[in-house]
Amino acid sequence: QVQLEESGGGSVQIGGSLRLSCTTTRTTNSLGWFRQAPGKEREPVANIYTGYNGRQHYAASVKGRFTISYDNAKNTLYLQMNTLKAEDAAVYYCAATGVTGSWDYWGQGTQVTVSS
Repeated sequence: QVQLEESGGGSVQIGGSLRLSCTTTRTTNSLGWFRQAPGKEREPVANIYTGYNGRQHYAASVKGRFTISYDNAKNTLYLQMNTLKAEDAAVYYCAATGVTGSWDYWGQGTQVTVSS
């Protein structure tokens, strides 16, 4: 079992920055960030392989603006979000993979609001 807890959400103006954090009770093969805006389905934002190469993947909509990272010593996942747009507003969730590689574990979410 893995427990995840996000923090760092809040309100920011368009063009601003936020850093989300997610503490985990243990490390799994992959950790990721997802988001869900009102009336939309949950979508992947970024994920990171916690193994030797730390391979990262980003959604096209955030590539170049968001950076995912993981501090193994602190068991904490981060999402640095820069140049925020109105369409980035959503509830952001962190997730961890289980033994089958599926996203089996989820945090409770943290709200990000982007305003003009």
